Amino acid sequence: MAELSLKLRQHQVHADASRAHLTVLAGEPSSHPVSPFITGKFCEHLGRNIVNGHLAQILHNATFATEEFHDGRMTPDGRISLRNDPDTIAGIIKGRATAMGCPESVGEALVAAFRQGLACGWLREGTPETVRVSPDTGPNGGRAQRLELSAAGAGIAQWTPLPLHRVRRFQVRVVARSVGVPSVKVSLYAGDGKQPLSQATVSGLTGEWSALQAELEMPETAAKDALYRFTVTADSPGQVVLGRVLLLPADHVGGCDPDVIRFLKESRLPLLRWPGGNFVSGYQWEQGIGPQDLRPSVTNVAWGSVEPNLFGTDEFIAFCRAVGCEPMICVNGGDGTPEEAARWVEYCNGAANTPMGSLRARNGHPEPYGVHHWEVGNELWGNWQVHWTTPHGYVDRYHRFSKAMLQADPSIKLYACGAPVFWGQDWNDALVSGASHDLPATTDHPLIGGPTPGSTDPLDVYRDFVGVPEVLQRLWTNLHNQMEAEGIATPELAVTELQLFAHLAPPAEGAPVTLTREVLVTPATHCEALYDRLLYHTAVRLAPFVKVITHSATVNHGGGLRKERERVYANPCHYSQALFNDFAGARPVPVRLECATAQMPLVLGDVKALWKNDRAGINKVGEEARTYATVDALAAVAKDGSLLLSLVNRGEGAQELTIDLQGFTPGAEAHVDLLTAPKPWSANTLEAPEAIVPVSSALQVLDGKLTLSLPAWSVAQVRVLAGG
Repeated sequence: MAELSLKLRQHQVHADASRAHLTVLAGEPSSHPVSPFITGKFCEHLGRNIVNGHLAQILHNATFATEEFHDGRMTPDGRISLRNDPDTIAGIIKGRATAMGCPESVGEALVAAFRQGLACGWLREGTPETVRVSPDTGPNGGRAQRLELSAAGAGIAQWTPLPLHRVRRFQVRVVARSVGVPSVKVSLYAGDGKQPLSQATVSGLTGEWSALQAELEMPETAAKDALYRFTVTADSPGQVVLGRVLLLPADHVGGCDPDVIRFLKESRLPLLRWPGGNFVSGYQWEQGIGPQDLRPSVTNVAWGSVEPNLFGTDEFIAFCRAVGCEPMICVNGGDGTPEEAARWVEYCNGAANTPMGSLRARNGHPEPYGVHHWEVGNELWGNWQVHWTTPHGYVDRYHRFSKAMLQADPSIKLYACGAPVFWGQDWNDALVSGASHDLPATTDHPLIGGPTPGSTDPLDVYRDFVGVPEVLQRLWTNLHNQMEAEGIATPELAVTELQLFAHLAPPAEGAPVTLTREVLVTPATHCEALYDRLLYHTAVRLAPFVKVITHSATVNHGGGLRKERERVYANPCHYSQALFNDFAGARPVPVRLECATAQMPLVLGDVKALWKNDRAGINKVGEEARTYATVDALAAVAKDGSLLLSLVNRGEGAQELTIDLQGFTPGAEAHVDLLTAPKPWSANTLEAPEAIVPVSSALQVLDGKLTLSLPAWSVAQVRVLAGG
């Protein structure tokens, strides 16, 4: 049994909070290289993560589907409960228009059109007299949109931003049939302008369903950051039934946003988990393969709104290949079946002469995808999952799913659905004892934070978060030892969702409000960059137990990338993750650290609950369990022979760090990348997308020593080249 790498860091308390010392023992490399998969990401069909995130398709509700509005509650079976209050729904629709920057009149028109039978997100181009609307049925079932038009030039419209900073040409795809309308025009106007800036005719409409295409090109004079009105209008009176209208920038990559792909590719993303998340517990994967025009739009039963099935298995694999990362698929362990999961494995990995491999080949992909990483269900311990279950109920499911999936491909790596170590002891006990004979790896979702009163000091929230990695190291070590005790020879843990997760709670009666959204650390803020980096350190120290982390998430969900008004920019944590990819395959070496300490104040709801319940024996450790070194450090020898240092100053003042290199002959200079911010809750924004980015500099190495000034709440990465 492999010994964990816990001895990689030794800490001695230094009373001076402004100074720290680090000794690197470079001549004692670990036998466990840094896993390349601890800087992975996670994506899910939630909000604008996939739709209007990964996908380049610009329009809202491009398939004219029925949009359901989640009321924040779940049914007993774990499906969304739906809103039915017209005023609340109207407020949501108008709020979307306001957030986009539309005039108030557009929001009002959207609500009126929705109430009269037009698909959510669309409005009339014309009057109620010239544009009569009703729901209809698409070519393969599902909702389509009927337009009864009494005048040429009447139709429907949608206000939208365009990625004109990058591209001027756009592709339009219309799936439609008509009665008496042989052609329609697709146009782009400047807001409420009267003359089109670009227009094309889509000809060939008949009484049968057909897919037609056109191209629009915007003039160079069109403003990059304005809102535009996209319209579909008839050339003559009659009826048109629209199944879908897609608007894509001409530079899309397999239907996906090239800026999203560029950011992830440049970051050297190693692994991407998909399709959920809560979404997967109700996902029917076979609805998302084959020709896109034939795929149904359905209700997203985990999050509400529309799932248009434009991004399925084949698109996910293509996205991973464009980025250069490995895929990880989480199967539907909720209302899915073992047989359905086995078909998914065979679709991805089976030869072209197998039933599902043959289907993949007919869909244009003759070679197997070779997906190695498979997770058996998501958070099935939570009653917000479709067909959630009990601890022993999951053990039963895991046995059935693993048997079926391994029969489809015995070479795949399975990950069982573990419960968070912060509170899921009962679930994990049942899993580890009940499935030990076929349990190679389990998972954790440390989405830690919980309710935090508005009277809390914002820095106390930060102080709790930067201490959490030390607590998780203890809890994960306990889990490792438990798995070993049950006879699992090489236990593994995959952290398949990770992000800060604090939520505002009302302050105590009469207490002042000190914690607001503006000063709450979130995944978009700089604190996430420090938090993630500290957990990468933890994963390395727990090698070979923790080999996978898929951070939440890629776009517009958790921390990573943001896409607003068709522009993509990065959160600070994206840069921290990208830099740490230098460590992949490097050999960690021990460090001795002397620095001051700080304590977790125990203000986060989840942290307070852990200490109160103490299921994991935290309180038996005493004050040490809530104490952390203000500086954390990880060192490793890279494949090219250089020495890498990952440094985090989680203290609240600058620290002068002296570094003594032992067992390593350095060159004369080191390269430093420093990521820092004015406050832990500072963030990049659409207006200032690069306010927080790494700053590079050179550092002199004298007599095997370096001196580096670490600002408060900063991440520094140092590469010291080997000397001659």
